[in-house]
Amino acid sequence: MNQIASPTIATRLAEKILAFTPEQATPKARAVARRAITDTIGVTFAGIPEPCVQILLSVPGVATSPGSSLILGTDRRTSALDATLVNGTAAHALDYDDFCATLGGHQSVPLVPALFAVAEERKLSGLQVLTAYIVGVETELRIARGVNFHHYDKGWHPTATLGVFGAVAAVAHLIGLGVEKTAVALGLAASLDAGLKANFGTMTKPLHIGHCGRDGVLAALLAEKGFTANPAAFEHHQGFLNVFNGPGTFDVDRIFADWGNPLEVEDPTIAIKQFPCCGSTHPAVMMALELRDKDDVRAEDVAALEIRPHIRRFRHTNAPDPQTQLQAKFSVQYVVARALLDGAVRLKDFEGTAFAEPEIRRLLGVTTAEPHPDMPEDGEAQWGAEVSVTLNDGRRLTRRVDNVVGRDGNHPMTDSEMWIKFEDCARRSLPREQIAPLFERLETLESAKDIGLVMKLMQGRGKPQGAAQPIRFATHTEQEAPETTWIP
Repeated sequence: MNQIASPTIATRLAEKILAFTPEQATPKARAVARRAITDTIGVTFAGIPEPCVQILLSVPGVATSPGSSLILGTDRRTSALDATLVNGTAAHALDYDDFCATLGGHQSVPLVPALFAVAEERKLSGLQVLTAYIVGVETELRIARGVNFHHYDKGWHPTATLGVFGAVAAVAHLIGLGVEKTAVALGLAASLDAGLKANFGTMTKPLHIGHCGRDGVLAALLAEKGFTANPAAFEHHQGFLNVFNGPGTFDVDRIFADWGNPLEVEDPTIAIKQFPCCGSTHPAVMMALELRDKDDVRAEDVAALEIRPHIRRFRHTNAPDPQTQLQAKFSVQYVVARALLDGAVRLKDFEGTAFAEPEIRRLLGVTTAEPHPDMPEDGEAQWGAEVSVTLNDGRRLTRRVDNVVGRDGNHPMTDSEMWIKFEDCARRSLPREQIAPLFERLETLESAKDIGLVMKLMQGRGKPQGAAQPIRFATHTEQEAPETTWIP
């Protein structure tokens, strides 16, 4: 299983990374990549005002070095390294970014901030960025296939520990690093790798992403200048695979089998988050919205509300009486009530004391929640939910879905839904008049000859206004379910 052959794993990866051409990207791959990039830019704007990002920016020396790379939503420019650090942290600050079951994490945030920072610095094109993004996703998910889910269950945060290799791959492809130097950069990244799930629920979790992106850029730039590292750092007896996973817990063949056929960016488990709350609540939210939109249910007519998620979705979202913003994000009762009341779940619903609004409290008072009795814990479908309402006139209406992992490839968001999310996010950092032109420009990213022209639409007017109020961050046990349950 773990037999290592020459050339090294890093060299084989480098050959795959650099051999990829824009022509190999299928129309579907390009479309998915455009949407993912647009979504990541949007959630970055939403994250810039967050306390974790503002504290990071206040540390002496952070983002003070000269450079041409933009910190999104501001008029501040710095080095590509620091722009990646700050924008990467912002992109994951709200856990609103896209995710993938194969990775066991969030595949875009290690890549997009790094790619835009380097591309702006070097005046590269939108097509180059889009192609490099596809390569980065391929690399992340291929390594994930070789190490998961032992890697995830052991306590590593794959968004960071595997994302750093995706960042190296994307940047190496973007700047045309060459096979030998790309292998060195991958070996170097293995020593920069970090990210523990013990820090979930704190400001450190999004910092994982800022750092993994920055470290990926740093590894590529150092290798470009002739820095050295061991290209056998993956398979060495004290290298990444044996140290981060352990002998007998990884499969190198799975990393390379059918590389690019089909492209990992086309993986149907890749999903965009439509709602800014725990992904495990999303099936129930979607059913609540169906009751509202298709059955014309209104909150004021609800006498009783019953929620039955799959047990793996229920364990960490059963919070019937949320008292903080973070508890509200992990309360299936709250987000279903909010969906029925407003017909949407948006960022403002997790700010201030939105969870204490009188009509929300009334709905919570008539809500019961329990694991669904007909959705087996060991079944293949583990992302289901059933929501029922009893109306004041005695009617009982029910909506059920058996398996929907966010808005994945089988349930994609509409153009209208994408715009609603993007606008809701971007308005936290960007002048309103720039939001629609930027959204439209990102939809045609490949035609941009210089990414710097796109970045001009991402520039704000100083420090973002309306920064979110600090929240009480949960402990590891508050946010995480048992180790075998992945929570995006």
